[in-house]
Amino acid sequence: MTAPVGNGSVRRRVVVRGTVQGVGFRPFVHRLATDLALAGFVSNTANGVLIEVEGLPDGVERLCDRLAAEPPPLAAVTGVEVEDLPVTGADDTFTIRSTDRSPGRTLLPPDTATCDACLRELADPEDRRHRHPFITCTHCGPRFTIATGLPYDRAVTTMDGFPMCSACAREYGDPGDRRFHAQPVACPDCGPLLRLEPAPGSGVRAARDGDALTLARALLAGGRIVAVKGLGGYHLACDATDARAVDTLRARKERGGKPFAVMCADTDAVRRVALPSAAELAAVTGPRRPIVLMRRRGADEPLAPGVCPGSPHLGVMLPYTPLHTLLFGLPGDPPGPRVLVMTSGNRSGEPIVTDDEEALTRLAGLADAWLAHDRPIASPCDDSLLRVRSDGTEQVLRRSRGYVPRPLRLPVPVRPSLAVGGDLKNALCVGEGDLAWFGPHIGDMGELATLEAAGRADAHMRHLTGVAPEVVAADRHPGYHSARWARLQAAHMGLRSPVFVQHHHAHIASAMAEHGLDGTEPVIGVAFDGTGYGDDGTVWGGEFLLAGYGGYRRLAHLTPAPLPGGDAGVANPCRLALARLWAAGVRWEPDLPCVAACEADELALLERQLTRDVACAATSSMGRLFDAVSSLVGICHRAEYEAQAALELEASATTAWDADDEAYAFGVAGGLCDPAPVLRALVAGLRAGTPVPVLAARFHRGVARAVAEQCRHVREDAGPRTVALSGGVFANALLEEECARLLAADGFTVLRHGEVPPNDGGLALGQLMVAAHRRTKE
Repeated sequence: MTAPVGNGSVRRRVVVRGTVQGVGFRPFVHRLATDLALAGFVSNTANGVLIEVEGLPDGVERLCDRLAAEPPPLAAVTGVEVEDLPVTGADDTFTIRSTDRSPGRTLLPPDTATCDACLRELADPEDRRHRHPFITCTHCGPRFTIATGLPYDRAVTTMDGFPMCSACAREYGDPGDRRFHAQPVACPDCGPLLRLEPAPGSGVRAARDGDALTLARALLAGGRIVAVKGLGGYHLACDATDARAVDTLRARKERGGKPFAVMCADTDAVRRVALPSAAELAAVTGPRRPIVLMRRRGADEPLAPGVCPGSPHLGVMLPYTPLHTLLFGLPGDPPGPRVLVMTSGNRSGEPIVTDDEEALTRLAGLADAWLAHDRPIASPCDDSLLRVRSDGTEQVLRRSRGYVPRPLRLPVPVRPSLAVGGDLKNALCVGEGDLAWFGPHIGDMGELATLEAAGRADAHMRHLTGVAPEVVAADRHPGYHSARWARLQAAHMGLRSPVFVQHHHAHIASAMAEHGLDGTEPVIGVAFDGTGYGDDGTVWGGEFLLAGYGGYRRLAHLTPAPLPGGDAGVANPCRLALARLWAAGVRWEPDLPCVAACEADELALLERQLTRDVACAATSSMGRLFDAVSSLVGICHRAEYEAQAALELEASATTAWDADDEAYAFGVAGGLCDPAPVLRALVAGLRAGTPVPVLAARFHRGVARAVAEQCRHVREDAGPRTVALSGGVFANALLEEECARLLAADGFTVLRHGEVPPNDGGLALGQLMVAAHRRTKE
């Protein structure tokens, strides 16, 4: 169609900002303009999408209105700027121009699960992409994990090495096609290829393409373990209903008792292993496809006992790539497992494996075969994890695939900055102006491989966002690997020494930033976690702060107790329980479970250690108190993975939550929350034969009531009516929801984390905000 020119026409330049590249935005604009008989062009630029449009005023107005109101499914429009131009009358058609590669910034979408249209084609024998494991279009597929630069175009993705065949090129160049400028577009004739590589001595044969998938499914059905290359790295997979296979994977990975997540073939399979709510189903079937924590089905579920021993919850996800869908099989395929254990392809403590050659060595001894392909992964990206609250809101516990690199809008502009997070659950964050970008989940920074992964993630995020840091922020803990790494990064970039931010201040600042607080008014920050370096050199973790971005004051905290053996003692909740009893003046009687869990020589050694104050750091950690109570009531004495004791205590409390509303009271006075009365009540309850789940529930309620009482005291003294709940302890659903309920009932505004993890995975955002404020003041 041609556009009218001459009298009556107008011309406008429109700049659309946000996540508008790699989402089919240009063909969307082309269709709009053509339907409205407008002339002009649309182009990707480094700052978004540029449109010049000419035609009758009504048509131009309607196009501008619909840009933000009806964008493509994966787009997120953050701004539309319109400028009037002189009418040219020169163009009579609307065209799509090639990408402008001038410097600037645009926003790249996260990876997205396969859309319904592609799934239909995948299963259609008449479609030329029938069974193609890399089927995708502008509405789905990889983005972040294949992008090597911006503006987003095929030349700056790992698809650059796959020249399009003529059929794909026609689709790619047809503005009316769903795959118009879909950068990962490919087909069986020109796309990446699958291969199955056997482990030496496994007895497995090599295979390629469709045969590789068929053989991989058969291996899984036969109880073998297969390393599967996904979007952001390798998984280790096995049949979740095969006890021997699950136990073998657990032993090979030295996993201890830590639960595995599972991938179900479809929602019917989900319902056979879990009892999902409607909100949980919506989360697990959404385009981000995270792992969602759900209540297990229980006695009639088909899962092997070793999948998640002792846990009432199960991490569940659905296939999010065509390869995963094919791994479960299409109708008519030989039957295979309908529920797979899908755990990260790594060794304990190391980052997820992405490189094919590295996978063959680092996963040697773990897998019986590798189902790989030749499309490189530009950036590792582990699965995201979330839980859904009873009110239907979501709390992200690991922010990675499906979320990264979507930016967060900041309430206060920041200088170009890099925040490196903490040592556990590490995730970096870069920011500039009013935007911040989290990098993918990296893991624990104690391993050389993890530090190297952090370096790659830092470089990749800065390259994608264009942020050139002028400030580096890190945790104040002098022994943190992340803090040492931050110094090296700052020196490498020619910057001043990093800004070191107190751990719990960063937690509260993170919650404030997520909720858009500009920091002009302080909040009451309740920061509960396992470990954080305190101003007095002790281990903090049960803190009540009066906090803003510019500073904080410690108003109250959990009464400290010795932490025998420091961090090494965390693996022994029974010792934490004994230390707490010792601090509370409660005798170690043999009838107490935590006493009975220790041999006589261990008890004697611990008593000497506590009496002489040898290798005992003082801690106000609420996380350690949960560990101690878990052992005291007989649930977990030796932890095989992080937070095991606290998680099992919560699980026990859940079973009695609705049957009992009593709470054990803390001593709350003088800026201290003293757990000694609670410990004595628990001991009395044990001796009275009170069921353990009831004891656990009363402890949880006691903590929540102490939080509410302490916040009331703070409000009386300082006046804030907003409370921010942050720190890893608030991943505990019972505690978080009960605290929020009590505080809201008392008139407080309660800030809880949503998209930003409450644990150390969200720490970098708070560091970024505090550091930016501090350097601005210098």
